[in-house]
Amino acid sequence: MSLTRLIVKCAAPAPKLESFERFLFIGAHPDDIEVGAGATAAKLAASGKKVCFLICTDGRYGDEFAQKGISEEGLIGLRKQESLESAKLLGISDVRFLGLSDGGFYGEEELIRGIAQTVGDFKPDVILSIDPDVSSECHADHLNTGRAAKRIAFFAPFAKIMAKYGAEPAPVKAIALFMTAHPNRFVNTRGYLKKQLEALFTCFPSQYPKENPASASVALYIKLRAYEYGIRRFCGTAEGFRVLGVTQMHCLPESGR
Repeated sequence: MSLTRLIVKCAAPAPKLESFERFLFIGAHPDDIEVGAGATAAKLAASGKKVCFLICTDGRYGDEFAQKGISEEGLIGLRKQESLESAKLLGISDVRFLGLSDGGFYGEEELIRGIAQTVGDFKPDVILSIDPDVSSECHADHLNTGRAAKRIAFFAPFAKIMAKYGAEPAPVKAIALFMTAHPNRFVNTRGYLKKQLEALFTCFPSQYPKENPASASVALYIKLRAYEYGIRRFCGTAEGFRVLGVTQMHCLPESGR
């Protein structure tokens, strides 16, 4: 670790997620939040924090059921219902949908505006979304959603800028990026991994049917990740995030590692 990076880390440490009260989770697709941070969402909700889910696209091309004759519109409705059932199981009742087309068939401005308006309405302390800076990530919806979430996390307190999106300002104090390669904060999820797996594998049969061997692979990956992060933090299981506070969001490249 360079001396500059060490000084920055000591002088401006990443915020601790659980010290805040209001959390907006933003997923590109139905099930993204559950895969990346489902146990954390369940823990926050159970502890009395205010939690909201925002799902940006409609999942119309996640077509495990296509061979069974379900239409595109039918799949949109199915995945929305799956999202609502999963959120309920995790303890979240505030679930919102932008309804943009899966597969990146929307304008960047439309996505940013939708996120800005939700942020302005819910007024989270923390935005949680997909890390768009992972070098291996290739899904356009993940990249677009993560970049838009970062953009609004920074601009949320600026009333004149938010007004350009038809949104109110919001006192966002941090962004926490999940599905990240470089976590700097961890949430102890002991007791919540089971609920995360239940939400995914009972509420999303369109994505994780029992007969599909890939479902077991995803479950194994989530367990291994949770236990690996748990070992790092000397607890049973954990989820990792790349957390940036207001200080780290601007002109501080050492915070990106």
